[in-house]
Amino acid sequence: MRVTRYIKLLGWTLGVVALNIVVFSRGFLGIEFGGSALSSAIGATVLAASAIALTYGCYSLLFKADAALPVREIKTHDDYVEALSRFRRIKVLEEDIGMALRQLERLGKKKSTLLEVLKQRFDPAELSYKKFAAVIHEVEKLFYMNVRSVINRLRTFDESEFESVSGRKPSPLSPELLQARKSVYGEYLSFTKQSLATNEEILLKLDQLLLEISRLDSLEPGDIDGMPCMQEIDALIKQTQYYKN
Repeated sequence: MRVTRYIKLLGWTLGVVALNIVVFSRGFLGIEFGGSALSSAIGATVLAASAIALTYGCYSLLFKADAALPVREIKTHDDYVEALSRFRRIKVLEEDIGMALRQLERLGKKKSTLLEVLKQRFDPAELSYKKFAAVIHEVEKLFYMNVRSVINRLRTFDESEFESVSGRKPSPLSPELLQARKSVYGEYLSFTKQSLATNEEILLKLDQLLLEISRLDSLEPGDIDGMPCMQEIDALIKQTQYYKN
């Protein structure tokens, strides 16, 4: 994440500054220019090394892209944000990826709000709380599964290939082969939009669930499964899992 990089850069800079203080401070090594030839050489070397270290730190922490994390190792919210952000540079995907990133942010906020409302309504040790929390967890898993599927597809998306078949550039391919390739890349875009639509529906269900919970005065654990929103969420989970399989 960008904030983490800034923190690392600050630590790197402070380390370089501390080294220079140790080298040039009279209370430590006391290296001076204009003294002996050895002292001047050491001072010049330290300053040059400091400049190189700061330049390298700025480049590696602010400009150099990290290696993409393998999809199977993407686990945390920040991992998903980082993985999706890599595709924002692809112009045809910019709008969709922007929406996916906003959805991730909204999911985090809705989950926090839901759990806070649950704590106000129920004791965490109660069965009612555990039932609602379990459903929220399953919905979150489904949401991230959709995002993971999008990332899997987009990692094989070739922007230059897409440009060659999109009609924006002349192509030497036959009309039949060109159309076949267009269909393949059309499936990439269609799948991404479909997954975004599913996640938008999930976010809507969470809003509805929050509304229903906020209206509750008392509720028996056995009544939870009969709540309209809980039934809709259960149907959505089963439908999407069946589709994915």
